[in-house]
Amino acid sequence: MTSLKRLFPTVGVLLLIAGFGARVADADTSHARIVRLSLVQGDVRFARDAKGDPLNDARSGWEGAVLNLPIRQGYVVATDAGRAEVEFENGAMAFLAENTVLEFYDLSSEDGGFTTRLVLRQGSAEFYVQPGRGDYFSVTGGDFSVQAETRTTFRMNNFDDGSSVNVTQGRVTALINGKNSALHKGQSLSLRAGEPDSMAVEQAPAADDFDQWVSGRIETASAATNAGVQYANSNNYTSGFGDLYTYGAWMPVAGYGNCWRPFGVGFGWSPFDYGSWYYDPFFGWSFIGGQQWGWLPYHYGGWLFRPGVGWVWSPTGSFGSGGVGRYKPVTGVWVKSGGAVGIVPTHPLDVKGKTPVNLSAGVFAVTTRGVSGRVTVEDAAKWKVENKPSRELMQNQLAEVAAPARFSRTMVAGRGTVGSGTATGGRESAIVYDRTERKFVNGNAAQSAERSAVEKSENTSAAQGQANAAGTGRVRISPEQNRNGNATVQTPAVPPARSVSPPRATLPPPSVPRSVTVQRSFNEGGGSGRSGGGGSAGSSGSARSSSSSSSGTSAASSGSSGRSTSSGSSGGGRPH
Repeated sequence: MTSLKRLFPTVGVLLLIAGFGARVADADTSHARIVRLSLVQGDVRFARDAKGDPLNDARSGWEGAVLNLPIRQGYVVATDAGRAEVEFENGAMAFLAENTVLEFYDLSSEDGGFTTRLVLRQGSAEFYVQPGRGDYFSVTGGDFSVQAETRTTFRMNNFDDGSSVNVTQGRVTALINGKNSALHKGQSLSLRAGEPDSMAVEQAPAADDFDQWVSGRIETASAATNAGVQYANSNNYTSGFGDLYTYGAWMPVAGYGNCWRPFGVGFGWSPFDYGSWYYDPFFGWSFIGGQQWGWLPYHYGGWLFRPGVGWVWSPTGSFGSGGVGRYKPVTGVWVKSGGAVGIVPTHPLDVKGKTPVNLSAGVFAVTTRGVSGRVTVEDAAKWKVENKPSRELMQNQLAEVAAPARFSRTMVAGRGTVGSGTATGGRESAIVYDRTERKFVNGNAAQSAERSAVEKSENTSAAQGQANAAGTGRVRISPEQNRNGNATVQTPAVPPARSVSPPRATLPPPSVPRSVTVQRSFNEGGGSGRSGGGGSAGSSGSARSSSSSSSGTSAASSGSSGRSTSSGSSGGGRPH
């Protein structure tokens, strides 16, 4: 009997790998890992399925990122003069400072455990991690990788001449040239590019504006989430519950438990009134809720129409102890009658392919500009379920934008890490934080005399490149223009390359340690162990491949678990 128990998980993993490609296309039969862009401030963009360095990949089509954008494996999120926040299923969060590019290299799941491997291509990002049992979380930033095994907050910086990590809370393990270096709260590690022996560990610099902003966001989100999850059986999925608590109210509904309705909407409000539509090759037409709360109600659970109240959202059946639930591109059922296409809010008791329960409560017409008002249903038999509407049904409402420019920043010579003290200035800004003087200074003044001429030449070239870029401009078309049919989406000209330091070859993220895989294989409770505290996601990291080697994992294909190791080149940053 024991041998059979050990065999079944292995067989399950093989079936998962063999059948994943077929299941990804069917969003209602499997939970592919999709995380959420939970905050957008200023200019934020994203690219889908980038290969290698996304800043050098001419094939990467960039689009304007919006609040509640679903992010899957292979996506890249970039900020210009803006900031962004990403919320993961278990409450982990990633925060992007200005002029930062973050690649979601591996988002996979196995036996209820989440594997997250990120690549910081440029800039500064901070991470709040609270791994559950079987989870694995790592970030690679230019010269080394960092993995978090317990509840931790750390900041990583990837600059032209080196990388650094600052630990704010908890502890992390830095993987450098096949060696593990443990870092604890208040410590900072830096490594200059191309100098493997230059590693320095010292006291972390004082928090700057970005660190303080992150701290406030973590505190607010944690408090709201703890208050919100009490209304649903959701030990294994917490993303978005904090916003439901803040922007709406829960009410008991007989037969369905606690249901939710947003503040400030009238009786005639419909679930699809506020948001954007976009087409995803895997899932088809997807809806992005335009309100801060617009994540959970549009991808999990279903809707009920209550007389005298209107539409309310029910999490019924989505967040049981056996898993994180089934992700849906939209909580709606597509229907068709003759040449008319409509969408009906999903009911918790809907059966795939069958007439939707909410059909009599409301069919909302679909046109090329999106979803419009309610259609009166005179004969329910005339409306048939449309499993996957064509791509030409509507117009993609996410604007195409130019690729983000590479931003030049350097570390302060001889001072190790200065990431959390770097000021955000212009494209060629060298304003840095001097920890001795405890103020922002011009970093160029601290350089040696023999480098002055080189810096002057670089600044002159950068200024010329900036002047050239000013003449190109960017064509930005808002979702409102698209919906009104007043504009045609165009791909603007990409600004000419700036004269900055050439990009460094980013090493591939570390492979997942064997200890995590074994632990997941014998996690017979499936997702039931998600509520556990700081997990044991490979405490030593010794079982992984060296981050300095050229071996990577075959995580490039969407949905791959990232467990099998194959040969790949580290020069492009992402093995293929």
